[in-house]
Amino acid sequence: MKIVTVIGNRPQFVKAAAVSRLLRERHDELLVHTGQHHDDELSTIFFQELAVPRPERELHISGGTNTDQTGRMLAQLGPVLAVERPELVLVYGDTNSTLAGGLAAAQAHIPVVHVEAGMRSFDRRMPEELNRVLTDHLSDLLLVPSQTAADNLAREGVAGRVVLVGDVMVDVALLFQPRAKADLAPLRAAGVDAGGFVLATAHRAGNVDVPERLRRLVDVLLAVDEPVVLPLHPRTGARLEAAGWLRELADAPHVSLAPPLGYLAFTALLTNARAVLTDSGGVQKEAYLAGVPCVTLRDTTEWVETVQTGWNVLVDLDRDAALAALARTPPAARPELYGDGRAGERVVGAIGDPGS
Repeated sequence: MKIVTVIGNRPQFVKAAAVSRLLRERHDELLVHTGQHHDDELSTIFFQELAVPRPERELHISGGTNTDQTGRMLAQLGPVLAVERPELVLVYGDTNSTLAGGLAAAQAHIPVVHVEAGMRSFDRRMPEELNRVLTDHLSDLLLVPSQTAADNLAREGVAGRVVLVGDVMVDVALLFQPRAKADLAPLRAAGVDAGGFVLATAHRAGNVDVPERLRRLVDVLLAVDEPVVLPLHPRTGARLEAAGWLRELADAPHVSLAPPLGYLAFTALLTNARAVLTDSGGVQKEAYLAGVPCVTLRDTTEWVETVQTGWNVLVDLDRDAALAALARTPPAARPELYGDGRAGERVVGAIGDPGS
Protein backbone atom coordinates (compact mmCIF):
# COMPACT_ATOMS: atom_id res chain seq x y z
CA MET A 1 0.00 0.00 0.00
CA LYS A 2 1.30 3.47 -0.86
CA ILE A 3 1.10 5.88 2.08
CA VAL A 4 2.00 9.57 2.21
CA THR A 5 2.97 10.72 5.71
CA VAL A 6 2.88 14.48 6.36
CA ILE A 7 5.11 15.88 9.11
CA GLY A 8 6.37 19.35 9.94
CA ASN A 9 7.59 19.86 13.52
CA ARG A 10 9.70 18.38 16.29
CA PRO A 11 7.09 16.15 17.99
CA GLN A 12 6.06 14.74 14.62
CA PHE A 13 9.65 13.83 13.77
CA VAL A 14 9.87 11.99 17.09
CA LYS A 15 6.60 10.16 16.46
CA ALA A 16 7.72 9.19 12.96
CA ALA A 17 10.78 7.60 14.56
CA ALA A 18 8.45 5.09 16.19
CA VAL A 19 6.37 4.38 13.09
CA SER A 20 8.12 4.96 9.75
CA ARG A 21 10.67 2.15 9.95
CA LEU A 22 7.99 -0.38 10.88
CA LEU A 23 5.59 1.03 8.31
CA ARG A 24 8.15 0.64 5.52
CA GLU A 25 8.56 -3.04 6.28
CA ARG A 26 4.99 -3.59 5.02
CA HIS A 27 4.10 -0.56 2.93
CA ASP A 28 5.52 2.03 0.51
CA GLU A 29 5.78 5.24 2.55
CA LEU A 30 6.54 8.69 1.11
CA LEU A 31 7.51 11.20 3.82
CA VAL A 32 6.54 14.83 3.14
CA HIS A 33 8.09 17.52 5.37
CA THR A 34 6.12 20.77 5.16
CA GLY A 35 8.95 22.83 6.65
CA GLN A 36 6.81 24.17 9.53
CA HIS A 37 9.89 23.90 11.76
CA HIS A 38 12.62 25.21 9.51
CA ASP A 39 15.35 25.82 12.10
CA ASP A 40 18.00 23.12 11.71
CA GLU A 41 17.95 22.25 15.40
CA LEU A 42 14.18 21.78 15.17
CA SER A 43 14.23 19.64 12.05
CA THR A 44 17.34 18.20 10.40
CA ILE A 45 19.04 17.07 13.60
CA PHE A 46 15.99 15.01 14.52
CA PHE A 47 16.26 12.95 11.36
CA GLN A 48 19.93 12.35 12.13
CA GLU A 49 19.50 11.45 15.80
CA LEU A 50 16.35 9.37 15.62
CA ALA A 51 17.04 7.54 12.36
CA VAL A 52 13.83 8.82 10.80
CA PRO A 53 13.97 8.30 7.03
CA ARG A 54 14.86 11.48 5.18
CA PRO A 55 11.76 13.13 3.69
CA GLU A 56 11.29 12.42 0.01
CA ARG A 57 9.54 15.79 -0.39
CA GLU A 58 10.32 19.05 1.42
CA LEU A 59 7.90 21.94 0.91
CA HIS A 60 9.87 24.68 2.79
CA ILE A 61 6.71 26.32 4.15
CA SER A 62 7.25 28.31 7.35
CA GLY A 63 6.26 31.60 8.92
CA GLY A 64 3.09 33.62 8.50
CA THR A 65 -0.18 33.37 10.38
CA ASN A 66 -1.77 30.01 11.05
CA THR A 67 -4.31 30.69 8.30
CA ASP A 68 -1.68 31.75 5.79
CA GLN A 69 0.64 28.86 6.62
CA THR A 70 -2.12 26.25 6.44
CA GLY A 71 -3.32 27.69 3.14
CA ARG A 72 0.14 27.53 1.59
CA MET A 73 0.52 23.95 2.77
CA LEU A 74 -2.80 23.01 1.19
CA ALA A 75 -1.78 24.65 -2.06
CA GLN A 76 1.36 22.51 -2.26
CA LEU A 77 0.05 19.27 -0.78
CA GLY A 78 -2.82 19.05 -3.25
CA PRO A 79 -0.54 18.66 -6.30
CA VAL A 80 1.75 16.26 -4.40
CA LEU A 81 -1.17 13.95 -3.67
CA ALA A 82 -2.43 14.24 -7.24
CA VAL A 83 0.94 13.09 -8.57
CA GLU A 84 1.68 10.41 -5.95
CA ARG A 85 -1.87 8.99 -5.75
CA PRO A 86 -1.44 7.33 -2.33
CA GLU A 87 -3.98 4.93 -0.91
CA LEU A 88 -3.72 6.54 2.55
CA VAL A 89 -2.44 9.79 4.06
CA LEU A 90 -1.08 9.60 7.62
CA VAL A 91 -0.81 12.62 9.91
CA TYR A 92 0.32 13.09 13.52
CA GLY A 93 -0.84 15.32 16.34
CA ASP A 94 -2.26 18.82 16.11
CA THR A 95 -0.15 21.19 14.01
CA ASN A 96 -0.95 23.20 10.90
CA SER A 97 0.80 20.42 8.98
CA THR A 98 -1.62 17.92 10.51
CA LEU A 99 -4.71 19.81 9.42
CA ALA A 100 -3.33 20.64 5.98
CA GLY A 101 -2.33 17.04 5.34
CA GLY A 102 -5.67 15.70 6.50
CA LEU A 103 -7.77 18.25 4.64
CA ALA A 104 -5.81 17.92 1.39
CA ALA A 105 -6.31 14.15 1.54
CA ALA A 106 -10.01 14.34 2.40
CA GLN A 107 -10.64 16.78 -0.45
CA ALA A 108 -8.89 14.32 -2.79
CA HIS A 109 -11.04 11.46 -1.42
CA ILE A 110 -8.00 9.72 0.05
CA PRO A 111 -8.54 8.02 3.45
CA VAL A 112 -6.87 9.78 6.38
CA VAL A 113 -5.15 8.07 9.32
CA HIS A 114 -4.69 10.32 12.39
CA VAL A 115 -2.12 9.19 14.95
CA GLU A 116 -2.65 10.76 18.40
CA ALA A 117 -6.33 11.34 17.71
CA GLY A 118 -8.84 12.28 20.39
CA MET A 119 -6.70 14.60 22.50
CA ARG A 120 -8.64 17.58 23.84
CA SER A 121 -7.77 20.61 25.95
CA PHE A 122 -11.31 22.00 25.36
CA ASP A 123 -9.76 25.41 24.71
CA ARG A 124 -10.77 26.56 21.23
CA ARG A 125 -8.54 29.62 21.58
CA MET A 126 -5.59 27.34 20.89
CA PRO A 127 -4.90 26.72 17.18
CA GLU A 128 -3.75 23.23 18.14
CA GLU A 129 -7.19 22.42 19.52
CA LEU A 130 -8.88 23.52 16.32
CA ASN A 131 -6.41 21.50 14.26
CA ARG A 132 -6.92 18.29 16.23
CA VAL A 133 -10.72 18.54 16.35
CA LEU A 134 -11.05 19.22 12.63
CA THR A 135 -8.56 16.50 11.71
CA ASP A 136 -10.39 13.96 13.86
CA HIS A 137 -13.69 14.68 12.14
CA LEU A 138 -12.28 14.21 8.65
CA SER A 139 -10.24 11.10 9.46
CA ASP A 140 -11.17 7.55 8.53
CA LEU A 141 -8.93 5.78 11.05
CA LEU A 142 -8.33 7.44 14.43
CA LEU A 143 -5.48 5.94 16.44
CA VAL A 144 -5.72 7.09 20.04
CA PRO A 145 -3.04 7.10 22.77
CA SER A 146 -5.34 6.62 25.77
CA GLN A 147 -8.82 5.62 26.85
CA THR A 148 -9.52 9.27 27.67
CA ALA A 149 -8.93 10.14 24.02
CA ALA A 150 -11.20 7.31 22.89
CA ASP A 151 -13.93 8.56 25.24
CA ASN A 152 -13.60 12.09 23.82
CA LEU A 153 -14.19 10.79 20.30
CA ALA A 154 -17.15 8.67 21.40
CA ARG A 155 -18.82 11.75 22.91
CA GLU A 156 -18.24 13.68 19.69
CA GLY A 157 -19.58 10.89 17.49
CA VAL A 158 -16.75 10.87 14.95
CA ALA A 159 -17.43 8.97 11.76
CA GLY A 160 -14.08 7.18 11.51
CA ARG A 161 -12.95 3.95 13.15
CA VAL A 162 -11.28 4.43 16.55
CA VAL A 163 -8.48 2.13 17.70
CA LEU A 164 -6.60 2.38 21.01
CA VAL A 165 -2.91 1.86 20.17
CA GLY A 166 -1.09 3.71 22.97
CA ASP A 167 1.28 6.62 22.57
CA VAL A 168 4.10 6.31 20.04
CA MET A 169 6.11 8.81 22.10
CA VAL A 170 6.39 6.12 24.78
CA ASP A 171 8.18 3.89 22.26
CA VAL A 172 10.76 6.58 21.60
CA ALA A 173 11.13 7.57 25.25
CA LEU A 174 11.79 4.00 26.39
CA LEU A 175 14.43 3.67 23.69
CA PHE A 176 16.25 6.99 24.08
CA GLN A 177 15.68 8.36 27.60
CA PRO A 178 18.14 6.03 29.40
CA ARG A 179 20.90 6.87 26.92
CA ALA A 180 20.18 10.59 27.07
CA LYS A 181 20.12 10.64 30.88
CA ALA A 182 23.67 9.31 30.96
CA ASP A 183 24.93 12.17 28.76
CA LEU A 184 25.86 15.05 31.04
CA ALA A 185 27.47 17.20 28.34
CA PRO A 186 24.32 19.34 27.82
CA LEU A 187 24.22 19.96 31.59
CA ARG A 188 27.84 21.05 31.61
CA ALA A 189 27.16 23.38 28.68
CA ALA A 190 24.32 24.97 30.66
CA GLY A 191 26.38 25.12 33.87
CA VAL A 192 23.99 23.01 35.96
CA ASP A 193 24.12 19.76 37.94
CA ALA A 194 21.84 16.75 37.65
CA GLY A 195 18.78 17.16 39.85
CA GLY A 196 19.67 20.76 40.63
CA PHE A 197 17.81 22.81 38.05
CA VAL A 198 14.45 23.52 36.43
CA LEU A 199 14.10 23.01 32.68
CA ALA A 200 11.82 25.62 31.10
CA THR A 201 10.26 25.84 27.64
CA ALA A 202 7.78 28.29 26.15
CA HIS A 203 6.49 28.70 22.62
CA ARG A 204 2.67 28.76 22.63
CA ALA A 205 1.26 31.73 20.71
CA GLY A 206 -1.09 32.51 23.58
CA ASN A 207 1.89 33.00 25.88
CA VAL A 208 4.57 34.57 23.70
CA ASP A 209 2.63 36.58 21.11
CA VAL A 210 0.63 38.61 23.65
CA PRO A 211 2.92 41.21 25.30
CA GLU A 212 1.12 41.18 28.65
CA ARG A 213 1.38 37.40 28.89
CA LEU A 214 4.96 37.36 27.66
CA ARG A 215 5.84 39.79 30.47
CA ARG A 216 4.19 37.48 33.00
CA LEU A 217 6.21 34.59 31.59
CA VAL A 218 9.42 36.54 32.11
CA ASP A 219 8.37 37.38 35.66
CA VAL A 220 7.74 33.69 36.43
CA LEU A 221 11.18 32.71 35.15
CA LEU A 222 12.90 35.51 37.06
CA ALA A 223 11.11 34.53 40.29
CA VAL A 224 12.28 30.90 40.33
CA ASP A 225 14.81 30.57 43.18
CA GLU A 226 16.97 27.85 41.63
CA PRO A 227 18.89 27.45 38.35
CA VAL A 228 16.71 27.55 35.23
CA VAL A 229 17.75 26.28 31.81
CA LEU A 230 15.71 27.81 28.99
CA PRO A 231 16.29 26.50 25.45
CA LEU A 232 14.89 29.34 23.37
CA HIS A 233 12.41 28.44 20.69
CA PRO A 234 13.05 30.78 17.71
CA ARG A 235 9.57 32.27 18.02
CA THR A 236 10.03 32.99 21.73
CA GLY A 237 13.49 34.45 21.28
CA ALA A 238 12.22 36.81 18.58
CA ARG A 239 9.32 38.00 20.72
CA LEU A 240 11.55 38.58 23.76
CA GLU A 241 14.07 40.47 21.67
CA ALA A 242 11.38 42.67 20.12
CA ALA A 243 9.92 43.47 23.54
CA GLY A 244 13.33 44.30 24.99
CA TRP A 245 13.11 41.59 27.67
CA LEU A 246 15.62 39.07 26.37
CA ARG A 247 18.47 40.95 28.07
CA GLU A 248 16.67 40.67 31.44
CA LEU A 249 16.74 36.89 31.20
CA ALA A 250 20.28 36.81 29.84
CA ASP A 251 21.50 38.94 32.76
CA ALA A 252 19.69 36.92 35.43
CA PRO A 253 22.40 34.91 37.24
CA HIS A 254 20.18 31.86 37.73
CA VAL A 255 18.93 31.65 34.11
CA SER A 256 20.92 29.83 31.45
CA LEU A 257 19.69 30.53 27.93
CA ALA A 258 20.37 27.87 25.31
CA PRO A 259 19.74 27.63 21.57
CA PRO A 260 17.13 25.23 20.22
CA LEU A 261 18.28 21.69 21.01
CA GLY A 262 18.16 18.35 19.28
CA TYR A 263 16.10 15.55 20.76
CA LEU A 264 18.93 13.83 22.64
CA ALA A 265 20.39 17.01 24.14
CA PHE A 266 16.97 18.20 25.21
CA THR A 267 16.12 14.79 26.64
CA ALA A 268 19.40 14.78 28.57
CA LEU A 269 18.30 18.01 30.25
CA LEU A 270 14.74 16.79 30.76
CA THR A 271 15.66 13.49 32.39
CA ASN A 272 18.18 15.18 34.71
CA ALA A 273 16.01 18.14 35.72
CA ARG A 274 14.46 18.44 39.16
CA ALA A 275 11.29 19.81 37.57
CA VAL A 276 9.96 21.11 34.27
CA LEU A 277 8.22 24.43 33.62
CA THR A 278 6.53 24.43 30.20
CA ASP A 279 3.61 25.34 27.97
CA SER A 280 4.24 22.43 25.61
CA GLY A 281 1.88 19.49 25.45
CA GLY A 282 4.63 17.17 24.28
CA VAL A 283 7.03 18.21 27.02
CA GLN A 284 4.35 17.61 29.67
CA LYS A 285 4.07 14.04 28.53
CA GLU A 286 7.83 13.52 28.13
CA ALA A 287 8.32 14.78 31.68
CA TYR A 288 5.75 12.27 32.95
CA LEU A 289 7.47 9.43 31.13
CA ALA A 290 10.80 10.50 32.64
CA GLY A 291 9.39 10.77 36.17
CA VAL A 292 10.07 14.51 36.38
CA PRO A 293 7.42 16.76 38.02
CA CYS A 294 5.87 19.22 35.59
CA VAL A 295 4.40 22.69 36.06
CA THR A 296 2.36 23.77 33.05
CA LEU A 297 2.11 27.44 32.11
CA ARG A 298 -1.42 27.03 30.77
CA ASP A 299 -4.85 26.70 32.35
CA THR A 300 -5.80 23.66 30.25
CA THR A 301 -4.03 20.55 29.03
CA GLU A 302 -4.77 17.77 26.58
CA TRP A 303 -2.79 15.34 28.79
CA VAL A 304 -5.31 15.41 31.63
CA GLU A 305 -4.10 12.10 33.10
CA THR A 306 -0.78 13.71 34.08
CA VAL A 307 -2.71 16.21 36.21
CA GLN A 308 -5.03 13.59 37.67
CA THR A 309 -2.06 11.52 38.86
CA GLY A 310 -0.46 14.57 40.50
CA TRP A 311 2.64 14.74 38.30
CA ASN A 312 1.52 17.89 36.50
CA VAL A 313 0.04 21.13 37.84
CA LEU A 314 -1.69 23.79 35.72
CA VAL A 315 -0.78 27.30 36.86
CA ASP A 316 -1.26 29.43 33.73
CA LEU A 317 1.18 32.36 34.19
CA ASP A 318 0.49 32.89 37.90
CA ARG A 319 3.90 33.45 39.46
CA ASP A 320 2.94 32.46 43.01
CA ALA A 321 1.09 29.35 41.84
CA ALA A 322 4.08 28.34 39.73
CA LEU A 323 6.49 28.71 42.63
CA ALA A 324 4.17 26.73 44.92
CA ALA A 325 3.84 23.98 42.33
CA LEU A 326 7.61 23.78 41.88
CA ALA A 327 7.95 23.26 45.64
CA ARG A 328 5.58 20.26 45.69
CA THR A 329 6.82 16.75 46.43
CA PRO A 330 6.06 14.43 43.51
CA PRO A 331 3.70 11.49 44.05
CA ALA A 332 5.12 8.10 44.99
CA ALA A 333 3.29 6.26 42.18
CA ARG A 334 3.52 6.85 38.44
CA PRO A 335 1.03 4.63 36.59
CA GLU A 336 1.57 3.44 33.03
CA LEU A 337 -0.84 5.80 31.31
CA TYR A 338 0.06 5.72 27.65
CA GLY A 339 1.02 2.19 26.73
CA ASP A 340 3.88 -0.26 26.86
CA GLY A 341 6.23 1.01 24.17
CA ARG A 342 4.71 -0.99 21.31
CA ALA A 343 2.36 1.65 19.94
CA GLY A 344 4.25 1.83 16.65
CA GLU A 345 3.56 -1.84 16.02
CA ARG A 346 -0.12 -1.32 16.76
CA VAL A 347 -0.30 1.69 14.42
CA VAL A 348 1.08 -0.41 11.56
CA GLY A 349 -1.20 -3.28 12.50
CA ALA A 350 -4.29 -1.07 12.49
CA ILE A 351 -3.40 0.37 9.10
CA GLY A 352 -2.98 -3.17 7.78
CA ASP A 353 -6.43 -4.33 8.88
CA PRO A 354 -8.83 -4.96 5.97
CA GLY A 355 -11.37 -2.56 7.45
CA SER A 356 -8.96 0.35 7.45
